[in-house]
Amino acid sequence: MGLKRRRFKQTDSLETRLEQFAQDMRERADGKPPGDERNALLKRARNADQAIDIERQLRQDR
Repeated sequence: MGLKRRRFKQTDSLETRLEQFAQDMRERADGKPPGDERNALLKRARNADQAIDIERQLRQDR
């Protein structure tokens, strides 16, 4: 017998979750000294911001 997928419904929109993720990454980066780890956190925040923009564009095209 195969494994069952665990499924659940998201209560927040993708945009809301991405905004929260980006904010969390920036807050974590603020606590780090300049360097590779801080840059990686800021890059993840920028990537989330870009994903928000793409999601908004896709939503407008519908």
